[in-house]
Amino acid sequence: MNIKRFTFNPFGESTYLLWDESSGDAAVVDPGMSNEAEQRVFEHFIDDNNLKVRQIINTHMHLDHCWGANWVRDRYGASVAGHKDDAFLGLRAAEQARMFGIGNDFRPVEIDVALADGDVVEVGNCQLEVLAVPGHSPGSIALYDRQGGTVIVGDALFHEAVGRTDLPGGDFQTLMNSIRSKLYTLPDNTRVLSGHEQPTTIGHEKKYNPYCRP
Repeated sequence: MNIKRFTFNPFGESTYLLWDESSGDAAVVDPGMSNEAEQRVFEHFIDDNNLKVRQIINTHMHLDHCWGANWVRDRYGASVAGHKDDAFLGLRAAEQARMFGIGNDFRPVEIDVALADGDVVEVGNCQLEVLAVPGHSPGSIALYDRQGGTVIVGDALFHEAVGRTDLPGGDFQTLMNSIRSKLYTLPDNTRVLSGHEQPTTIGHEKKYNPYCRP
């Protein structure tokens, strides 16, 4: 599976484009494009690589991670997949924007396809395993590419840090349990792609992350 990272919106959010080389089928994880310039960057990459955007997958529904979901849905006809426990956050997109002083012109982001722990998402001939990792938000999920040795974790885990838990539905102990039971059980050489900042590995975090020890 091929993976391209984009950095979008004022929060420096990481949007990941995943695609299967053989079919050209693609999925967008956490579309965060916030303006026309960012939309054009994304469009140009899609066009230059002859990709077909089939689906949107949200690791969670905080505004910075679903900012561009409606645009991608409208532009490419892709469905939005996410965990039902985060549906309320998508419906409150405008309220989230007001909380950060951004504005009111945000349409609700509705989940079309409900994902749950243990589900498998197909991107062409490639597969992603859904891991429920609540704590940063009630419905946070991670997407594990077992064959590629990569896990996309949203804002659950960062390089020597963890996601904040002071937003609606967040809970620190729940997040710690999610990291230990779902992420730290992956092979140590698994590459971790987070919702912000640099990548890391499971082994590095188990050894050096001061917030969550195995």
